[in-house]
Amino acid sequence: MTQQLNNNTLIAKSKSFITVILKGVGQIMLQENSITGLLFLIGIFYGSLTMGFAALLATVCGTVVAYLLKYDKAEINQGLYGFSAALVGVAVMLFLKPVFWAWVFVVIGAVVAAVLQHFFITRKIPAFTFPFVVVTWLILLICNSFFTDLLATSVPIVEHASDALSDGFKSFGQVIFQSSLLSGILFFLAVFISSPIAALYGLAAAIISAIMAYYFSIPISEINLGLYGFNAVLCAIVFAGTQVKDGLWVLISIVFSLAISLLMLKIGIPKLTFPFVLATWITLFLKAKFQKALVE
Repeated sequence: MTQQLNNNTLIAKSKSFITVILKGVGQIMLQENSITGLLFLIGIFYGSLTMGFAALLATVCGTVVAYLLKYDKAEINQGLYGFSAALVGVAVMLFLKPVFWAWVFVVIGAVVAAVLQHFFITRKIPAFTFPFVVVTWLILLICNSFFTDLLATSVPIVEHASDALSDGFKSFGQVIFQSSLLSGILFFLAVFISSPIAALYGLAAAIISAIMAYYFSIPISEINLGLYGFNAVLCAIVFAGTQVKDGLWVLISIVFSLAISLLMLKIGIPKLTFPFVLATWITLFLKAKFQKALVE
């Protein structure tokens, strides 16, 4: 009887842990939904087995560190210590060769990302994916300075026919560094299951951002890959809502994110999701000021 009780407890704890891990992956696009996270993982594994395992390992590392450091259980259960770690894992396998030391960077990067996430959470600062951005920039700086042999060889972009809708779906894919149309569609559906309004706003935002990028003479091959729409997807998910003013804030954040992307392109810094983070911070600040002015 005691043995059976222990087994049931172990099974329950295992299910709970798996749910937290999947929610952590889902939080990449601000969705506290384990089904969303599962579909994200499937999409990543479809694009790259290496990236899939890296995302899973990093999410587990970030979450386990949060447990060990006794962070707030409610926050852990929401998956808040998994998503930046997951992005670090995928990014490392994009920019570095999949060798032993790259996996070391995945683990260390995931741990640091989780700790940084906690730093911002405890100060009530909406960091979004900023810990991922900081950690990935640091890893790239270290490798470019001391371990150049670890850097992956860049793959040339091949131009291909596309359309606005496909570009929009691919923008969803590029949020987690996936360039295939199927992964992008899967990511869109994953968000739609959790929040239809967020998914639709995200798709519209990606298409609008791609059109604007075209008029700034961005190479069409990069636009078709969704490289100038994925930050817009995240901005739209943050500000999505059922009121007309929500659409206005989405549009404002899209414009800011594209402007920041273009500026970073000129400077030569890997943009990652930083345009989304900074654009969202600016838009949230403007929104708060506007709401305060209305009250006064």
